[in-house]
Amino acid sequence: MDILVIGGGGREHAVIRTLKKSKRCGKIYCLPGNGGIARDAECYPVKATDIEGIVAFARTHKVDFAVVTPDDPLVLGCVDALEAIGVPCFGPRANAAIIEGSKVFSKQLMNKYGIPTAQSRVFTDPAAALAYLKDCDYPAVIKADGLALGKGAVIVDSYAQAERTVREMMVDKIFGESGSRILVEEFLTGPEVSVLSFTDGKIVVPMVSSMDHKRALDGDEGLNTGGMGTVAPNPYYTPEIAARCMEEIFLPTVDAMNKEGRTFRGCLYFGLMLTPKGPKVIEYNCRFGDPETQVVLPLLESDLLEIMIAVRNGELTPDMVRFSSASACCVVLASEGYPKKYQTGYEITLPLTRENEEIFLAGAKAEDGKLLTSGGRVLGAVATGATLKEAVAHAYALAGQIRFGNAYMRKDIGKRALAALGEA
Repeated sequence: MDILVIGGGGREHAVIRTLKKSKRCGKIYCLPGNGGIARDAECYPVKATDIEGIVAFARTHKVDFAVVTPDDPLVLGCVDALEAIGVPCFGPRANAAIIEGSKVFSKQLMNKYGIPTAQSRVFTDPAAALAYLKDCDYPAVIKADGLALGKGAVIVDSYAQAERTVREMMVDKIFGESGSRILVEEFLTGPEVSVLSFTDGKIVVPMVSSMDHKRALDGDEGLNTGGMGTVAPNPYYTPEIAARCMEEIFLPTVDAMNKEGRTFRGCLYFGLMLTPKGPKVIEYNCRFGDPETQVVLPLLESDLLEIMIAVRNGELTPDMVRFSSASACCVVLASEGYPKKYQTGYEITLPLTRENEEIFLAGAKAEDGKLLTSGGRVLGAVATGATLKEAVAHAYALAGQIRFGNAYMRKDIGKRALAALGEA
């Protein structure tokens, strides 16, 4: 089968590398891809949001199956458009992708169907939001309603900070129309867990849990980013909590979407907070997370393409999905200054990788036979190991062999997880 993958980051690189292992995998195209992905797939400069261009490409190249991974094209209806010309897809249709496309929608869905989440208020008027924030408890969380590159949630510790955040989102429009509506939520406490899952709209098969590190600096300091590293599995996510999440969150979410006429087929991501009152949903994503995918897929022992086809056809069974009992760690190497201003165009030198190592490229372009930096998050150095401690050590050893100007990485990816295991 010839496969089309939409997207151009480290997540897509991980998906492509995993798809290549399938016996049924033929040629892989990636739109737009990047300089690193071009070593594993044929990349063409069609933007992930250019739905007409994607459809034209799929028709011209007669692709047999498409995998739509980023949030933007999913919310814009890329799956709907490809299915309309007879290309089967992995990924939700637009009416289901709204579970990520609108935080207001997902919050109303959870409230309607009794799915545990933080208490919140919705605002369309900045003055009304600020009046409410004058008397609310701090810290609080302010979220832009729409897509914001994973940076649309801000924890505010004071009214002054809240006022600035509301102005940036609703008046200055730093996230465009995504900030026209905002949510003000109560601040939840407890360990965070990311759980990606396969669902065909009938059953939910969770993948290995993971722990993301969103802040730019060591010790979870600094600005929010798209993710500076991940580990899997997450030690806080015990079998008892997993069972509770399945009963109280995962299946109720899929059932709720069915009842709303928005059947979800694809990868449904649950961002969870394990609060003293039990697990609660922080956010939903309608696709594979980045960089969670980079640690989850290297642990997958099953055929990803077969799983994706079963999900699309409504034929998923739990026994199709098998994961290794090993652990994995991803250390993101970024351009110094990310997520604000940074310089690009530096040559990337990569080491040879061993069997338990992967390097997934994100912000990289090919030019004159060289690989150059072209983004904030440049790549992820990934390693697996029998234990989490081993995986973390291997990932940092691999990261230490990678060279490019202006390189920056956190030095404490996995530290919190290892402390939870008593291995710090």
